[in-house]
Amino acid sequence: MTHDTTTMTRPATPGSADAREAPTRGGFASVTVPRHLARGAVGFGALAGSLALLPVVGLVSLLLAPLGLIALRGCPMCWAIGLAETVSAGRLRRSCTEGRCDLTRARP
Repeated sequence: MTHDTTTMTRPATPGSADAREAPTRGGFASVTVPRHLARGAVGFGALAGSLALLPVVGLVSLLLAPLGLIALRGCPMCWAIGLAETVSAGRLRRSCTEGRCDLTRARP
């Protein structure tokens, strides 16, 4: 198997110019806030529906619970962390000099 070195990309190392230019997103962040809110509506709706429909359709309603957990990426707290990451992505910059790190607003 051969590799073409012209198409391979290298991840930006912390402190390099590439790492400072690109906004970083956390592991739970979505691309946009509306998309993240839609995931939350589906997730929380499926979880609530699985419990609310339990008396009506029985244990079959619990099949909605895994769908809700998948939409929330594991748990409601994970979704909330992702919301905070999605809202703040690209808005804050961390700069570390002489052992001291500061958070500053990114320029639009």
